Amino acid sequence: MIKSLAGKAIIPVAITVTGFVIVCCILLYSVMKVDMTDNAVRQATVLAGTVVKSTRYAMLQSDDENLRDIIANISSQQGVEHVRIFNKKGLIEFSSDQTEIKHYVDKKAAGCIGCHSGPTPASKLGEMQQARQFVNGKGREVIAITAPIYNEPDCFNASCHFHPSGQKVLGTLDIGLSRQPLQQSLTTMRGRMLIFTVMILILTVGGVSALLGRTILEPIRMIKNFCDALSRGDFKQTLPLLEGQMEELASSVRRVATKLEKAEMSLQEAEDRLASSERQVTGPNAAYPSNDQASSRVEDPRTENRHGE
Repeated sequence: MIKSLAGKAIIPVAITVTGFVIVCCILLYSVMKVDMTDNAVRQATVLAGTVVKSTRYAMLQSDDENLRDIIANISSQQGVEHVRIFNKKGLIEFSSDQTEIKHYVDKKAAGCIGCHSGPTPASKLGEMQQARQFVNGKGREVIAITAPIYNEPDCFNASCHFHPSGQKVLGTLDIGLSRQPLQQSLTTMRGRMLIFTVMILILTVGGVSALLGRTILEPIRMIKNFCDALSRGDFKQTLPLLEGQMEELASSVRRVATKLEKAEMSLQEAEDRLASSERQVTGPNAAYPSNDQASSRVEDPRTENRHGE
């Protein structure tokens, strides 16, 4: 249980400010995390589109060797986890991992369910729908982009190709990027926000404490000391001028102190008058004998006669 006035005034404010700042920082971090993740997905989508355009000529020429070299060069870049191309049936034709070539992908997987969720596969997806996040077999977090390879006029009009013009999607490029750079950025941002939060709390709580101390706690301490002096009968103490409502309270205390001083003076004067009256009453009685003493001094006449004889 908090007993001091300073603790009762400052601790609730500190707890309220701390809770508010923490909640705001958590919300801000969540929003920034979503924004940074979306930005990473957009960059991965742009990279996937670049890869599709880079392999376009090799596909038109049916140059499988050149296509394998392009995929190998891209997969060797830092941060690229995998690159693979599979046809419309889901058969992997080219991949940076040689062990999965000529294997079918799972159409119920995270990267495929977006198009194959209905009876008819979707031909177009938005940027966010093309992305998926998972942990690969190496234990690394990956952002993967599934980019469809569309059947263009240059493709279905070429003499070396057999794809009909009615076939909209020829295959799919699947490229996975490591989330490590994003995680490092989020960790750095989280640490900076933690330091910023601590600084805000120190400045806010310190400022509120100083403000409360100057405007409320210190004036109350001065008024308390003044009242303690009055209780001891010390009317020489003075209460300085304060500000705002504290001055209204101080003025009330000064009026009470003035009345108390006048009452004390009146009481003292009454005591002095009473003491003077008592002295006036008891003074003359001390100069003359009392009735008992006077009666004791009167002798019996018969006793006097006996002395005369």
